Amino acid sequence: MTQIHITMSGSPGAEFSAHWRITHEGETTEHVEESGTVPAEYTFTGTELEGTVKLLSDDERLEVAIQKGANRAHSSTQGMGGTLTLMIS
Repeated sequence: MTQIHITMSGSPGAEFSAHWRITHEGETTEHVEESGTVPAEYTFTGTELEGTVKLLSDDERLEVAIQKGANRAHSSTQGMGGTLTLMIS
């Protein structure tokens, strides 16, 4: 089984919403976080992950790091409404 680990960092207490689509053995499941706060971590089992993360706080910074084995994706945004689209396979 392949673990996909997500770390949300940036401004402590920054609020975000996240929508993750995880594909594992040909089946896709969804995980929705309506209102999370930094710092946060998630671990999913799957072969592929797609996600959309939106920063809900003003004057805050959000950084998202995804790791699957040796593959890594990292992105950041600042300011309310900033949206990140991430994918790792």
